[in-house]
Amino acid sequence: MKLRAFVFLISICAFSQEKDDLKLWYNKPATDWMTEALPIGNGYIGAMVFGGINEEHIQFSEGTLWSGGPDSNPNYNFGIKEGTYKYLPEARALLKEGKTREADQLVKTKFTGAIETGSRYNSEFGDYGAQQTMGDFYIKVNHLGEASNYKRSLDLKTGLAEVSYTVSGVDYKRTYFGNYPSKVMVYHFESSVATNYEIRFVTPHATVKEVLEDSVYIFQGKVADNGMAFETRVSLKKTDGNVSYKNGVVYVEGAKDITLEHTAATSFKLSYPKYKNPRFKLKNTEALEGVSKLSYDDLIEEHVLDYSNLFNRVSFSLKGQSFSDVPTNTRLKNYVKGNQDRGLESLYFQYGRYLMISGSRPNTMSMHLQGKWNNATNPAWAADYHSNINLQMIYWPAELTNLSECHEPFLDYIESLVEPGKLAAKEFFNADGWMVNTMCNAFGYTSPGWGIPWGFFPGGAGWFSQHLWDHYDFTNDKQFLQDKAYPIMKESARFWISYLTEDENGKLVSVPSYSPEHGGISSGASMDHQIAWDVLNNCVKAAAVLGIDDDFTKRALQTRDNILPPQIGSWGQLQEWKEDVDDPNNKHRHVSHLFALHPGNQISTIETPKLAEAARVSLNARGDGGSGWSRAWKINFWARLNDGNRAHKMLNQLLTAVETKTVSMDNSGGTYANLLCAHPPIQLDGNMGGVSGIVEMLLQSHSGIIELLPALPDAWQSGEIKGLKTRGGFEVDIIWKQGKIIKGQIKGSPLAKGKLKINDKTRTFELNKKGIYIF
Repeated sequence: MKLRAFVFLISICAFSQEKDDLKLWYNKPATDWMTEALPIGNGYIGAMVFGGINEEHIQFSEGTLWSGGPDSNPNYNFGIKEGTYKYLPEARALLKEGKTREADQLVKTKFTGAIETGSRYNSEFGDYGAQQTMGDFYIKVNHLGEASNYKRSLDLKTGLAEVSYTVSGVDYKRTYFGNYPSKVMVYHFESSVATNYEIRFVTPHATVKEVLEDSVYIFQGKVADNGMAFETRVSLKKTDGNVSYKNGVVYVEGAKDITLEHTAATSFKLSYPKYKNPRFKLKNTEALEGVSKLSYDDLIEEHVLDYSNLFNRVSFSLKGQSFSDVPTNTRLKNYVKGNQDRGLESLYFQYGRYLMISGSRPNTMSMHLQGKWNNATNPAWAADYHSNINLQMIYWPAELTNLSECHEPFLDYIESLVEPGKLAAKEFFNADGWMVNTMCNAFGYTSPGWGIPWGFFPGGAGWFSQHLWDHYDFTNDKQFLQDKAYPIMKESARFWISYLTEDENGKLVSVPSYSPEHGGISSGASMDHQIAWDVLNNCVKAAAVLGIDDDFTKRALQTRDNILPPQIGSWGQLQEWKEDVDDPNNKHRHVSHLFALHPGNQISTIETPKLAEAARVSLNARGDGGSGWSRAWKINFWARLNDGNRAHKMLNQLLTAVETKTVSMDNSGGTYANLLCAHPPIQLDGNMGGVSGIVEMLLQSHSGIIELLPALPDAWQSGEIKGLKTRGGFEVDIIWKQGKIIKGQIKGSPLAKGKLKINDKTRTFELNKKGIYIF
């Protein structure tokens, strides 16, 4: 089948229900990496394409390239300060005596994680390290004259980025994509006449070797502070031009067609405690050997088949205006001005799924704060793995939007933290099980951060464990639950069984604790209690599935039921701490004490209406501002409170066009011209939290009932969404008009049963022998 016919067929068959053109496009090249360049990826590598006319710029990062860690400092010990637990009784006694200032000072002095900093490290965080850019390719195009008919685009249907323009009557076109099956990035340049190109690679890291061998450019380098080795290769064998090399520049002369096949690997392996892979170069050799017999058309066909197998599982369209003929940056600005662009909302939803597919595939490194896209050696917050909301939010859409495979790298990363997390739990708190705190790196750092209060958050492992349970709950993979999820969840639960202590009323509380990045020391931050309840509750459910009834199960149930429950405070708010000290005028971006509402399920409008109303009071008090991820989380909160119009208002807020490039953690959140979330700076959590929030508006299943349109806003009176997943392993398609479901179906295992809430009425259902229930 001819390539164009193939791509066309894929698009028509899979997207006949998706009415809007799912394409980001611009009429100018990008001049800024963070706000304008377009992301592509194959799970291993994330690249940003600028689309320059006279010179193309492609920046890329490979997910395992990190500074810091054991090889940067012989004394690196995962941040652990041995014997810190000896100060725990004193901290608890001070809090019991009401000496909060003294307790806070003790924790700040003794309970911080250890890092070594200095000018010899790549990152400001020293031996903690940071995710690293690998470098930049610059491809100079030797043509003269002004460009016309310029267009730069990213097609979400096919996962192809393109640049096209005309210079002096000559047509130029470029196509870029990440091919996951063959583990290569592909950059294709074509022109209507023979053209000369110059290709050079620039990296901030030390050069070990740079050569051109048999039309393959090879660069080997190392990270300065830890010596981590890496290699990137680009094959130029598929060109009709002549290839030569001199002084670090690859020259291609007289080419109408060039296909650059790009791969990269590092000496890192996600394996505690050494994190080493000495045979990493073989990955590049094998990848390029694997594509040596594939034509460009073969590569693009392989990519589109693989990509569309995931992307096409979900389609989403809303009745209303769509301005797909307007450049995306202009479209975004118009949306904020009140332009009712329903197509932009569905585009944003599918863009998040595109980013998930591009950045997180089986056997690749987990996405970090920026996904797989990083252009710095000292990026904001180390481009690391934050456990107090950010990393979890990045993976919220994985199960919901039928991308369970894309969840796997995060689940593997969680598993890698268990052993160092046990050491940290023992040395800091003399506790059983494992924990992580706010900041986690590629090298098993699970200790508290080096600053208080932001760095103190032992709840991270419990929250991570929710993702393990969810992966089972959405897939019904009992083998996964038994072999991987339950053992990790159990160890996290054992930490809380050890750490929680009785208060004056006999209730179990978390002492000492801090609500994430907000407020002072407490004798029980509500989020800690809610996370502990969640992981213990999930362990009880998992044990029931696996037929386990032992001493741990009984202890988990007893502990869960004795944790201090969510409290309602003096002005009707859900308390953020055990102490009733919430400030109704505080607009802080974190609303951590609503974890029990979302992503937890301890609070609901049906089962606990008073607590749900208290959550509403707290949410109203915090307001609609915040950083990008904060606005995204609020979409999910309001959806769980069944307030579709408020959730949609928060989606509007999330899609606020942001043009500043400064760092801000207060009320500057929104979306850049390339639709990446502005924290600011760039963070992927807002994109993914926005996708999750859209799903929560249209479909919820956390209560054990599949609830359709639980928070439908007035703006979305008619539409359809197909392929969403629910807990219990079901897949749901729905079509609605004038706010009411008119048609739909549920798919799953033959004869599977469940409960369905449709148009405010609850019914039971059973799938037929083909695994389908039509309503």
